[in-house]
Amino acid sequence: MRCPFLKPADEIRIVSPSGAINPKYIDGAIKTLESWGLNVTEGQFARSEYGRFAGTKEQRIADLQQALDDSSVKAIMCSRGGYGIAQIIDKLNFTKFAHKPKWLIGFSDITILHNAISNLGFASIHGIMAKQLTELAPDSEQLIKLKDILFGKFPVYTVSANPLNRQGKTSGKLVGGNLSVLMAMRGSQFDLDYRDNILFLEDIAEKPYHVDRMMQNLRFSGVLSQISGLVVGQFSDYDEDPLMMQTVLEIIRDAVSEYNYPVCFNFPAGHVDYNLPLILGVSVNLEVDSVSSKLVF
Repeated sequence: MRCPFLKPADEIRIVSPSGAINPKYIDGAIKTLESWGLNVTEGQFARSEYGRFAGTKEQRIADLQQALDDSSVKAIMCSRGGYGIAQIIDKLNFTKFAHKPKWLIGFSDITILHNAISNLGFASIHGIMAKQLTELAPDSEQLIKLKDILFGKFPVYTVSANPLNRQGKTSGKLVGGNLSVLMAMRGSQFDLDYRDNILFLEDIAEKPYHVDRMMQNLRFSGVLSQISGLVVGQFSDYDEDPLMMQTVLEIIRDAVSEYNYPVCFNFPAGHVDYNLPLILGVSVNLEVDSVSSKLVF
């Protein structure tokens, strides 16, 4: 179920539930979001620093819980990922959120929050955060598409064919995010229901054999046999391992080789500058042919 779309003067709250962030990026995000006509507020502890974290557990819980509960807040933007939500996710109460749902925006460590919201039956946005809102040009596609989604215009994405793709057409709810974070939630209440859904994966700085281990888990645990399609985003900032005898993308391709659903490689989403927003938790159509891959929301 999608959340209500935004209107001019609606309130969007910036919170920092994971890693500490350079305050200049919050300032930049505020400037960009205000240029969209939104009323931007920030959590009390959004600029805090406690080691690698944006505040203590209690501070991060307080800010995020208040944003989830406040009916005047129409969208929540996480300032950055990093690490930290695993420490607090089971301390959050989503009851008021479920009665008055709102868009949540972020990626990387924010995958845990996407899981929780998807399991409640609501949509959320896997997309750019404060640093990108500060540094990207106002006319960049990433910013335009994020604004479009928030104000009610869903995208249609077409990307060039990749030699590793598997052709076909399918539909299903789009779920997923950062592979390492998804694996950390396996077997918990924040794991996903993968049955008949389209899985999206991306990651950063993971060794190829780590990726293989995680993909093998998804294979022999039955996840890869349950999904209806696979969208492989950007795997970035790593070195290929010649001793693996395959590239990382070939490792992923082989993990799904025994299934028949369509697979799209090299989708522009992940820990890269060209990180297009995806709407998780909604039904999408995926079409992969010899020329291109199309993802329709």
